[in-house]
Amino acid sequence: MAIRNLKPVTNAQRGMDRLTNEQITAKKPSVKSLLVPKAKVTGRSNGTISIRHRGGGTRSHYRLVDFDGTGKLGIPGHITAIEYDPNRTALIALITFVDGEKRYQLAHKTAKVGDEVVTDVKAKAKDGNRMQLKNIPVGFSLFNIEITQGKGGQIVRSAGQSAKLVSLDGDMAQVELPSGEIRYVTKTNFATIGVLSNEELSLMKIGKAGRVRHMGRRPQVRGKAMNPCDHPHGGGEGNTSIGMKHPKTPWGAPALGVKTRKNKTTNKYIVRSRHRAKK
Repeated sequence: MAIRNLKPVTNAQRGMDRLTNEQITAKKPSVKSLLVPKAKVTGRSNGTISIRHRGGGTRSHYRLVDFDGTGKLGIPGHITAIEYDPNRTALIALITFVDGEKRYQLAHKTAKVGDEVVTDVKAKAKDGNRMQLKNIPVGFSLFNIEITQGKGGQIVRSAGQSAKLVSLDGDMAQVELPSGEIRYVTKTNFATIGVLSNEELSLMKIGKAGRVRHMGRRPQVRGKAMNPCDHPHGGGEGNTSIGMKHPKTPWGAPALGVKTRKNKTTNKYIVRSRHRAKK
């Protein structure tokens, strides 16, 4: 997919980009049985705002994406359609298996209608095939990686993302994540070979506030533009700084850059931290 710059017919279109969607083959969902109703996130509980800046947006259905794939272990299928999914940044592919069943899976970068894909313990090492890490050649790009065995793909699922299989020495595999972190993953866990689709999404310029409202996001107000009674950053004369060493949330908790990771039990699986990788 490519980025198309719009002609500045209006002021909003002057800084707006659109994706050409040339990889998408179906404008509407092909299989209605793979759709379920999706409740809108209004950010309210009994009428009281519980999540700020949420509400409105275009109504959409949730697509049942098969992140695991082991339910069709060893059964080949082929891509019959590549579709847009409003619930994620990457595109999804409709897979029709030889037994007639259809399922959605995450589409890789080079996915085309007619390509054959399979999920198996060991399969041909090509883009779109899903297999156990121990059977994937070192150096290959991966996505939709399983962390907890039997839970299906959990990480590296955003548009254009991919991890790299670094090593298969020992009992565990070493995988380098897009953040730069290297961590141990069980060799019998599954991962899909390739790079995720829609990689140019991050280059798209939204261009106007209305497109953000269609995403279900309402306007935000800077804390420093508020009064002291409304936000810790508020108050002061004119356009002043926030007046404190570290930024805070509206409720006084530390914000912006504060470490929030609390699961210390899995620290032993991290070989290289993503923070050390950036230095």
